[in-house]
Order: sequence, then structure tokens, then C-alpha cells
Amino acid sequence: MARVEVDGVGLFCEAGGDGDPLVLVHGSWGDHHDWDQVVHGLALRHRVLVYDRRGHSESDRQEGQGSRREDEEDLAALLETLGFAPAYVVGNSFGASITLGLAARRPDLFRGIAVHEPPLIDLVAGVPALREQVAATEERLARVVGLLREGDALAGARTFVEEVAFGPGAWEAFPQELRDTFVTNAPTFLDEQGDPAWATLDLAALRDCDVPALLTRGTESPAWFAAVADRVAGALPGVRTHVFEGAGHIPHATHPAEFTATVTSFFADPAGF
Repeated sequence: MARVEVDGVGLFCEAGGDGDPLVLVHGSWGDHHDWDQVVHGLALRHRVLVYDRRGHSESDRQEGQGSRREDEEDLAALLETLGFAPAYVVGNSFGASITLGLAARRPDLFRGIAVHEPPLIDLVAGVPALREQVAATEERLARVVGLLREGDALAGARTFVEEVAFGPGAWEAFPQELRDTFVTNAPTFLDEQGDPAWATLDLAALRDCDVPALLTRGTESPAWFAAVADRVAGALPGVRTHVFEGAGHIPHATHPAEFTATVTSFFADPAGF
């Protein structure tokens, strides 16, 4: 499997393993390689699909302003076109937002969901205790957007990595291949930020999603992620939570064994998790 046409866009995807279908939805800047350290472990129990979201790496990039809703429709089309629905779906960061957005509208496509730190910052923008932290995050994002609009993809990517997501020194610690991926996919991050609905979610609609749901976060991530998780958890019936100690925004890369065990255990027995 290499490319699938959905909604007029060619998406790169790969599938492997046996068992109930499981789809991995990556976050901003990256691609299907984000999941390289956990795919094998997950494929021991599941038929696992990874793909590059539209505008990322080997998938098509379209002209004009896009939206998270388009990414949600791409995910729905993949699930239906490839016969994966209903599937377990795991999303990280912006991929978590996509997963939740689709689950709110099409719960029939899901067997269960596991999402890590969706950046739905609009859900907590009005919380007094988080006001300064949210404002600082939005200011840093604005700097990234400004650099990308000026055409400086390298500076924009580095600023995002070191000032928004991972901290000082992280850019130089990345392997060159990953830095290249960030630069290549920088225009799509700019496009994502141009969608006025990128950071919000219809929590009322999400209450109709009664499939097993796992919300996770890392202890090293900013506090507003925990607040977002609390808001989302309040809208999901029967939700479970997990905290990755010592991890931040990408536990599937920094703590792959724990991440794999957590996801597979939850999907195997949500009630007993």
C-alpha cells in the first residue's frame, strides 16, 4: 500500500500487522515516521495503519486555506475506503484534535480512541489561572507564524521546536532527517494556524461519542494541556486517563514501551484499565 485517493487528495499510507484495525494520526510538522518506535509493538495485536496527513511529506498539498475539518474528513474517508471502520484510533497533538473532532461527528467510525495532549487551547483561554500561560503560548505561536509568512521555514521550525514544543537545545538534538521533515512541512503548519477553528472543539457533540476513550498527558508538558484534558474528559462518557511520568508532548517517541503497553492494554480491556 502506498497511496490512496480520498476527497481528491492523494495520501501516503502503510498498513501492517493482524487483528482489530488501529489507525495512528500524527501531529503538526511530522509524518507517519513519527510512530516508528511504536508501530511494531502495536502491530503485534492490531492491523495498524499509518499515513501522512494532507500537506505532509509524501501526501498531496493543495492550494488555498485548509481546515482541520478537511483532515477529519480525510480520516473518515481512509477508514471507510480501506475497510478499517470501525477502528481504534490513536492521535497525538493536532492528530488528537482531528481524532476528537471526527469522533464528535462520526462516532460510528470508532471502536475506541486514545489521544495525547490535543492543543485545543481555546477551550481553556478563559481560565484565570492559565491566562498568562495561554497568552505566552499564543505569543510564541505568533512568532512562528510570522517567520513562516516571511518565508523562513527553517527559523519558523526551529522556533516552534525550541520555544513552543520541546525547549531550548531540542532542535540541535533532532536528527537531520527529522529537522528536514519539519522544514518541509512548515507551510502546512502555517495553513493549520490560519484555520479559525483549529484550537476548539464541539464538546456538546462529543457527549454523544460513547466508545471507549483514553486521554493521556505528560508531566513535563505545560499545565494548560492538563486543563484541556479535563474539559474534554468531562464531555466523554466513561473516559479513562493516564499520565506519562517524565514525558512531554511525544511519549510515543520518548517512552515508546510505556506508550505501547498503555494503548494496547486500554483497547484490550477499557473497563478494567
